[in-house]
Amino acid sequence: MGRTNRKRRSTLANRAIAASAALALGGGGLLAANIYASAGEGKNSPQNAQTTAAGVATIKCPDVGQQLTDVPKGARAGVDKELAKLDQQVTEAYKRLADTRQAQAGDSGYVNNAILSPLKSKRTATIDRIGNNIQRAGGKPPQQAGQLAGCEGVAADQPAAGGGQGNGQGQGQDQGQDQGQGQDQGQDQGQGQDQGQDQGQGQDQGNGGQEGNGPAAADFQDINQVQPTGGAKGVGPNGLPANGDAGSTGTFTTNCGTNENENRNSDNVIVAPGVSNGAQHQHDYVGNQDNDAFASDQDLAAADTSCQNQGDKSSYFWPVLRVQDGQDDIDANAPGGGQDGNVGTIVQASEAQLKFVGNQKGDVVAMPTALRIITGDAKAFVNGLANANTNWSCTGLEDRQLTDKYPICPEGSSVVRTTNFQSCWDGQNIDSANHRTHVSFVQADGTCGNGFQAIPQLQVRLVYDVAAPQIQGDQVTNPFAVDSFPDQLHKPITDHNDFINFFDENTMNQVVDCINSGQDCT
Repeated sequence: MGRTNRKRRSTLANRAIAASAALALGGGGLLAANIYASAGEGKNSPQNAQTTAAGVATIKCPDVGQQLTDVPKGARAGVDKELAKLDQQVTEAYKRLADTRQAQAGDSGYVNNAILSPLKSKRTATIDRIGNNIQRAGGKPPQQAGQLAGCEGVAADQPAAGGGQGNGQGQGQDQGQDQGQGQDQGQDQGQGQDQGQDQGQGQDQGNGGQEGNGPAAADFQDINQVQPTGGAKGVGPNGLPANGDAGSTGTFTTNCGTNENENRNSDNVIVAPGVSNGAQHQHDYVGNQDNDAFASDQDLAAADTSCQNQGDKSSYFWPVLRVQDGQDDIDANAPGGGQDGNVGTIVQASEAQLKFVGNQKGDVVAMPTALRIITGDAKAFVNGLANANTNWSCTGLEDRQLTDKYPICPEGSSVVRTTNFQSCWDGQNIDSANHRTHVSFVQADGTCGNGFQAIPQLQVRLVYDVAAPQIQGDQVTNPFAVDSFPDQLHKPITDHNDFINFFDENTMNQVVDCINSGQDCT
């Protein structure tokens, strides 16, 4: 295991040297603004009026990847690399936005003319290449591609999200579940976000956070001010986990440690295979020890695992949590770290519970080898809540949950991140073009829709021993936050989680047998 640790640290150092200078966001560049992407944004919301330069805080672009539901397998590698270029283009534009405040102040058209227009041109060319890749492989390129190229500057005074209660309930929309309504769960979490801090005016006013790109004081809430709601929510229209007191009631818990090996990188082999720094933020990995952007299924199947049960070589990964304490971590000058605005000390979880549960209406079937599932949305801050899936709380108070706030926990209590994954599978595919449509959440009655099959639901619970930030007015001292894309401003709603199944066949059969027979196994 020590070899893996040295390998990962060396990889980070090498990537720091090899990274493109265009992605460097170091110094005082990143602007934070206390804004929130509205749950109502999208086709039914009015377009933002053209914003003045002083009011633009970050950049919002259509998420092209989520529109690609039918990409031939032969085109996916090329398409994924082009999608990663789109992310890089937004990052470069965001850097220019943050670095040119003086010029913006003297020219109301600067943002549109010098930043958004060139960005649209680059995105148009990249989207055209995506369409060509798809067409050459016999597929149909995205319709109205030109509408996907344009981006907008998001103003600091745009509407709040109405409480941020989405809980990821839009992730199964194409399964007819109408789960994207962001139900008001009565949590009254003080998320009305009257953020009249006059941010985005060319200064980092009250934004907190090292390097000036968040999180802000308004991104935190005292957990004692949150009304109890019964615990961490699952997803789907009923807001509950997949399992219950009927159906398949067993559990299988796998112990894979808390990443004692410091196995981290800023890749994402699911979303951006073959692209170094495709995530632009660091991930913690437990389980499979060879997970990076260039790992094939054969590499993953042959890798070492940190799991006690050696039959589980699955990859479990999530964005690291950092305390922005003014200290440099190993990646301070590396892609995914300081170069992408992710700064401060990485905190290792004190607990990482990985548990698989059943379905409240019937038996589950085995997951196929190499099944990939992502849950949550790393771009939820500008994308809206359709795919968001966050639960933030504190030990001893987990009947109280936050979705778009980080919790301020009382003394003696630790921060908790909980994620419940999709638990319905189409029965055929281990992945899909947008990495979502091959899996879905249960319907309101607990069943899987559209002929999907129930599979074990992965539930991840992470605990962190971090001191509570100090909040005074609009100032925050020593905040903690998850790593994020630079333009996402380290918002808690961007938390997400990833899984690739590499249980061997015998062990997966044990998982299924335990769950279907009502046993609790490890």
